[in-house]
Amino acid sequence: MIEAELKADVHNPQHVASILRQWAAEDTVIYRDTYYELPGRELDSSGRELRLRTISGATTRHVLTYKEPPVDTESQSKPEYETEIVDRSVLAHMFSGIGLVEDIAFEKHCRNYRFHRDGRDFLATLVQVPEIDDSTFIELETMVPASDDVPAALDAIKGVFLELGIDPATELNGRYYQDMVTEHRSL
Repeated sequence: MIEAELKADVHNPQHVASILRQWAAEDTVIYRDTYYELPGRELDSSGRELRLRTISGATTRHVLTYKEPPVDTESQSKPEYETEIVDRSVLAHMFSGIGLVEDIAFEKHCRNYRFHRDGRDFLATLVQVPEIDDSTFIELETMVPASDDVPAALDAIKGVFLELGIDPATELNGRYYQDMVTEHRSL
């Protein structure tokens, strides 16, 4: 499956959250993300990602995600393979043993909203990365079976953004959180 996704800056998070709460229950969680890399940075240079995520909220769970290079130049839409794991530390030890290195780790404070609209299941996530600043972002995603479905999915995402008062023509943010955190740490 391909995660068709766009991210935007949110200038009025309270307003956006109030609309999203009308559409879906709010699930407040903290993501603790660790990205792994090969010593020569081959994953990053080819657009691939390997992420180990701990999601803490009402319960705690661990998820391993591998993302292939983007299938769309406008978005961050990538084929995605994800599975839950029982013990994060075992996987971290295995990665180290086969030569993967921890590239970057950081937290995202998230409010998730799952809803169905226009024949699609969406996940909207309001995100703050405390390490960066007090900015709020929204990630809006829907899963599609093939790359030729991505353009229509992105159009649907842009339609939802408009309903939320977010202008996709001016407020999209294509930067990766890893890059923003790295930049902030170098200041």
